[in-house]
This record gives sequence, structure tokens and C-alpha cells, in this order.
Amino acid sequence: MLTAQTKMGECICLGLDYKKDFLLELRSKEEFFCPICGESVLLKLGDQRIFHFAHKQGGVCHDFYENESIYHMEGKRQLYQWLVKQKIPSILEYYDKEIQQRPDIMFKFNGEKFALEYQCSTIPESTLIKRTNSYLQNGYHPIWIISSSQIHTKRNNMVTLSNFQYLFLRTSTAGMFYIPSYCPEKQQFHFIGSVSPYSIKNAFAHHTFYPIRKMNMNELLEPKINKQIDFSSWNKQIEKFLLNWTLHPSKQHHSFLHEIYKRNLNLFLLPPEIGLPIPHSLVIQTSPIIWQTYLFIDCIDNKNIGDLITLQEVSFHFNKRIRRKEIVLRNLPQVKTGKSLYVILDYLLLLEQLGIISKMGASTFQLKQKIFIPRTNREKEEAKVLFFQKYQRFLSNR
Repeated sequence: MLTAQTKMGECICLGLDYKKDFLLELRSKEEFFCPICGESVLLKLGDQRIFHFAHKQGGVCHDFYENESIYHMEGKRQLYQWLVKQKIPSILEYYDKEIQQRPDIMFKFNGEKFALEYQCSTIPESTLIKRTNSYLQNGYHPIWIISSSQIHTKRNNMVTLSNFQYLFLRTSTAGMFYIPSYCPEKQQFHFIGSVSPYSIKNAFAHHTFYPIRKMNMNELLEPKINKQIDFSSWNKQIEKFLLNWTLHPSKQHHSFLHEIYKRNLNLFLLPPEIGLPIPHSLVIQTSPIIWQTYLFIDCIDNKNIGDLITLQEVSFHFNKRIRRKEIVLRNLPQVKTGKSLYVILDYLLLLEQLGIISKMGASTFQLKQKIFIPRTNREKEEAKVLFFQKYQRFLSNR
């Protein structure tokens, strides 16, 4: 821990740059106490570790002060100093007695109250969700920042994310999704934005890095995110993903494969309009190939040109698949717009841009063109060429 109190109740915050000589003198004449449990704590001033306070063995504060690593303590110390330099009122290791929670940093910005948590280790998802909900219910804006050491970048435009790491996803006021991370060793922020998952763990993403000295609070809340995704790379990765499916089928995909074969569909000959990257797709854990195939089967394939497709109808079938656990939503406690309705709308509006359907009202579409289902590899390649031309026009008009 980096904060403690003296007998007189004065707060000593090691997030500030105290000289060792001053702290040695202070330690020789003061006792220090934990601000939460009131127990006596030791001031550690070694040469190998950063200065910190520590409970004596057998203390009762384990839930609040887990065995924090040097990496964690140094990270939250740097983030605290970053806020202080911007003259943002901040308290390191603030303990809120009403909700019995202790964010790494509590601060106030633009009249709002924030709880910043810097997380360097994996904790139970239920714990993070519970803490987040408690902050939200008590007037805080939670900001969870994950350690950069936990982010596994596969390539410049790809990333592997666990369900736990997706819990750090947040949105800007402009509606952009991103995961903020920080590295105290490099003293830089790393933003993972434009996340477009093609499987449960793997996703295309845009990575941006900012030295902390060049960042301000507004840029943490509203980072500049590149929206573009290379569709050619996406398509190649989807094809690899499908091939891996057939070589290593999992039990959870058996019902999906059984259903498409029952409907005379071939996994390798699905139309190019299925399995597309869309903005809100990351709120769904299930691969776009699966949930977009279900949407096609339930609401589009059985329609004739001129038939109506309503949002209510699509939502009904989509939610039925969710109840059956054929489509699984992600837990995203910091995302307010994470409803499946946004995903459905994204996909329908993309099909409208591609000329498949036309919008007739706020929640009604009309089928303009049947989606062609290839029967041979040659037909699939021809369909892909035509689709790619339409998709490029759509991207250039965005």
C-alpha cells in the first residue's frame, strides 16, 4: 500500500516524490496506521523495491490490500502523479466507507466523480462486475485500466482477448469502443480500439500508443480511434477460422454445424454477406459467422423479394437463440450500449448499404434482393469478387 496515517491522523501518500532521507527521519519518530483497519503498518524503504507501507503478518486487510506487485504499485503511482500534474483533485487508495471499496485512485473531473482501478492480475469476473456495478450505483464513473503486460498482440492489426480482458472495454461519448491499458516500464498508454472479433478470443484491432507525458485526461476518456478494418485480411482470417473448425471441431459448435447441414448449407460455401465485421459485434461472444448465419436462416432466407423484415421479428428469433445459448452475449459492465438490438441494427443497416434490403421505417425493412448461395467453389469466388466491389463502395461512402 502507498498510503497510511500517522497517530495524529495526517495522511502520508507515497505517490508523491518524498526523498528517502526525509522518510527515514519520519519513520524514526512516527508510527503509521492503515486507514481502513487501523492496524499498525511498517514503512518499507528498501533499495530494490519502491517505498511502500506493509501490514504486519496476520493483518485483516487482505481483501483490500492483496499482495500487490511492484509493477502494480509503480503503475498506480505514475497514474496518480499524472492526474496531480494536471491539477485534477485525486486521492490515492481512497477508501469509501459507504460501499466498502477502495479504488486505486479516486478523482474528480469536470464535476464528476471517478474511480480508477489499475489491474495487473486476473480476478474472478464476478468480482470485477460487482465492483463496477457498485461504483455505478453510487455515483462513480469507473475506469478500469488493464496492465499492458496482459495484452497479447498477435500482429499489428490483431489481438487475443480473454473474456476477463473484455470486461475492461469502455465507450467514448462518440460511441467508440476501446480498452485502455498502461505500462509503467515504458510509461505509456496503449489503447486497443476498433475491436472486431472473428472468434471468442481473437479479434482485429487498432493499436495506438501514447507516452503518459503527452496525454491528458480528456484523451483518456476520448481517445482517437481508427475505425477502418482491412476486409481482405478479415476474409482470409475467417477462412482460416472455418478450416480450423473442421479440423478441430468443438462440442459447442456441433449444434450449429448440424443445423446448417440440415438446411443444405455448406460451411465453406456460405455467401460473403455472412460473417461481416460490424461496430457492435464485440458485444457478442459468439463468432459473427455463427450469429449472422442464424439471422440469415431465421429471418432472410425464407423471405421473397418484396417481403418485409421487422426489427421485432429479428429480435424475437435472436433472443430465442440467446435463451438456447446458441448465441452468447459478453459481460461488458462499463458499456451502456451493449444490447443485442444494436448488433442487429448494425447488420441490417449494412445489408441495406449493400442493396440486399431497403429501409421502410424506423423498424421495418423490405427484401430487395435474395442473397445468392454458392453451390461450387467457383461460384463462391465469383460471388466474393462482386461482393468485394460493393463492400469497397460502402466503405468509401462512410
